[in-house]
Amino acid sequence: MIDPSHSPATGPDPVAERSVAKTHRWPVLASLRGYQPAYISHDLVAGLTLVAIAIPEQLATARLGGFSPQIGFFAFLAGSLAFALFGSNRFLSSGADSTITPIFAGSLALLAASGSPDYMALAGVLALMVGVVLVVGGIFRLGWIADLLSIPVTVGFLAGISIHILISQLPAILGLPTPSGPMLQRLATLAGQLPHANLFTLGIGVAVLAVVTVSERIDVRIPGALIGLIAAATAVIFLNLEGRGVAVLGDIPGTLPKLVVPDIPIGRWLQLVPLALIIAIIVMVQTAATTRSFLSDKNQPPDVNRDFVGVGVGSIFSGLIGGFPVNASPPRTAIVAETGGKSQLAVLVAAAIILGLLAFGGSLLHHVPQAALGGVLLFVAMRIIRVGQIMAISRQSLGELLLVAATAAAIIVLPIEQGVAIGITLSLLHGIWSTTRARVTVYERVPGTSIWWPSNAHIPGETEPNVVVAGFQAPLSFLNAYHFRRDVTALLHSSAQPLRLIVLEATGIVEIDFTAAQILSDTINACRAQGVSFAIARLESDRAQQAIAKFGIDELLETKRQFHSVEEAIRTCCGETKTGAKA
Repeated sequence: MIDPSHSPATGPDPVAERSVAKTHRWPVLASLRGYQPAYISHDLVAGLTLVAIAIPEQLATARLGGFSPQIGFFAFLAGSLAFALFGSNRFLSSGADSTITPIFAGSLALLAASGSPDYMALAGVLALMVGVVLVVGGIFRLGWIADLLSIPVTVGFLAGISIHILISQLPAILGLPTPSGPMLQRLATLAGQLPHANLFTLGIGVAVLAVVTVSERIDVRIPGALIGLIAAATAVIFLNLEGRGVAVLGDIPGTLPKLVVPDIPIGRWLQLVPLALIIAIIVMVQTAATTRSFLSDKNQPPDVNRDFVGVGVGSIFSGLIGGFPVNASPPRTAIVAETGGKSQLAVLVAAAIILGLLAFGGSLLHHVPQAALGGVLLFVAMRIIRVGQIMAISRQSLGELLLVAATAAAIIVLPIEQGVAIGITLSLLHGIWSTTRARVTVYERVPGTSIWWPSNAHIPGETEPNVVVAGFQAPLSFLNAYHFRRDVTALLHSSAQPLRLIVLEATGIVEIDFTAAQILSDTINACRAQGVSFAIARLESDRAQQAIAKFGIDELLETKRQFHSVEEAIRTCCGETKTGAKA
């Protein structure tokens, strides 16, 4: 599940992430680099703890997607083995995930009956396509894509997914038939059927939810979900609850995964392209958040791009053995890190145990009630709603709270893949809108220094006669260049004294595009036409400096050069030495 509290946007510098890949590259099993025999006991303990968490979680996630239970185990095996081989993070656990499963399950259900052979084949094809996108993204170092979702949109996305999970699991918890139709219609149908709910089923679901919640509060390493499933299965056996209408898993086929290429016409592959891109972006966001939150080495930035490859190969492998797309799991990764895991050997230990369960122990899960898995998923749904962050956003930014609400509403009301696409679009539009809001700000000198700072009514500042110092704290692009020209023109006409010089403090201008360059040139010429010199100071960005030279802006400046400081620009352009300021 995506954890916006560990947003990629607040993680390590992407430039540093690119450089680390060049200095620490192993072809396979990167997490075993520098491994010591003393680590084995740590990895065994972490692996045993992980499998206790993973078994009920993978079962529940498979059920959430409309798959038979063993398919969740197939996804875990594929994700674990592939990431251990090709990923870099020592702790990351990859497998079936409750964030992406309801998204692709809802979309696939529109193309084939849930659980049918065609549905399974489509899920396999989707896994292959998602995996290829991730591998290509990792190879071509597209880790920046993970930064496309803002925190408010991510929080709204998780809230919408949470509501989907809650509504989808109500039939299992209540012992009612699963209704069809849009999400709100299904909720209304369930409300009308409440008098027919099975109290035994409801009791099991609520009890398992309580056990998992209490265990999590005491210590995240306590396998509350596994304890709840065992207790629920015991109750089913000794109280004969199957005879009272409580549905159970039944025997899980004792079959091992086999390599099979999904046999689907090319036209169906093309139908899945938009969904595959959406799922891949979400997996990138969650993988980046996970690997940045649980660093293998606190002295080295993470190799996010290599981890994309690890998770991507896991999806490809999952698609080839009859599974579905996999994703990095922040909760399971946290378990490995917090229980002392030292490498991906811990994840492989858990995978080996699940493989043994598939081969020899499928019947052990026969009496696990469906409602117990529903209780586990209810806990997952409650955990991924970021109530604290929603409250913080509401206090600090009403506009961004609307982003949370709009994203959540789109995912709840619309088909889920359309809702996710709208959420991604809203995130990008919010970034564009933020850029368009940039305005020219008047600067003043901090008394007794050479520092020029945005003017503030509560902080005294100094100005220079016939000089205006102004800053622009955003990339200068077609999105805001017209506002820039309008603001500079307003400064020319609003000054109470004749202007001799405008100095643009350009620290915040990290980029200048073609449109902005033309408008900046026009602005400089307009100033000169009114007898006002124009200077640029502290243009620190290499890209912006290259743009100044490429577009010929430096030739328009009277001194034909840029200045390292505002003070230098004023002294040079005004031809006088300033006193009372430190050089």
